[in-house]
Amino acid sequence: MRIEHGAGIIAALDQSGGSIPVALGLYGVPSDRHSTADELLEQIHAMRARILRSPAFSSDHVIGTILFRESLAREINGKPIPRMLWEDRGIVPFLKIDDGLDARHNDVQLLKPIPDLDARLELARAAGIYGTKKRSVIHDANRAGVEAIVGQQFQLGRQILQAGLVPILEPEVSIVSDRKSEAEALLREALQRHLDSLAPDQRVVLKLSLPNEDGFYDGIAAHPNVLRIAALSGGYSQDDACARLARHPRMIASFSRALVEGLSQQQTDAEFDQKLAATIARLKAPAAPPERRAP
Repeated sequence: MRIEHGAGIIAALDQSGGSIPVALGLYGVPSDRHSTADELLEQIHAMRARILRSPAFSSDHVIGTILFRESLAREINGKPIPRMLWEDRGIVPFLKIDDGLDARHNDVQLLKPIPDLDARLELARAAGIYGTKKRSVIHDANRAGVEAIVGQQFQLGRQILQAGLVPILEPEVSIVSDRKSEAEALLREALQRHLDSLAPDQRVVLKLSLPNEDGFYDGIAAHPNVLRIAALSGGYSQDDACARLARHPRMIASFSRALVEGLSQQQTDAEFDQKLAATIARLKAPAAPPERRAP
């Protein structure tokens, strides 16, 4: 299985809401080019399509890609994007399925309710999606809040598994938290308990903030119910994110902003491809996953 054993990154191309204009601004698209919601989506699709079409974006270095729901209705090279990724590139497609974050409570932000989740999962499967992603945020070391975050992630994860998809669970710890290390300790403890409650065939991907302590999630990476641990850049610059990732060889990159940093609409295709190839090469992980603990 490519996600468990492949060498490479899981590219995060699922920008949504307020992150879209930010991504376009960094890409060199002025705000007057997207005055309406439809124009905004057209511009971000053009950016994503340029990345996905690039020869640098290949299965030699990219094992999976997280897409935004709007991408399901788009085509590249005459094919729906999920099919193009898998059939033409051998890259596993994932889908962001959440509707964003709820208000802050107990120092965390849970996911907003997803009342039509079953319908979304059915649509994803029909489109050729392999798995899903949903992000919630931990702002401080609050035990009740961390437990609520992890509980919700696993509750929805079980529903996703029942639909025949693989969930990426993303309880992000804010990199600006004054007690980031303490929050990470609470998170690791909660993850361990909830992973131990899964059935042997219920396997998940975790997407976690790069931790302060080297090798902090090594034990979690070796858990028999964990396919892989991916790292989010969380606002770190590309240089900082890469330096931190190098201290965690059992995590692979799943960056968004740090992945597209340095890419520009104004670049020629050759310049664009060269920059993207150099970035992906920096992020690419070793092929061998960690030793598995016996269940």
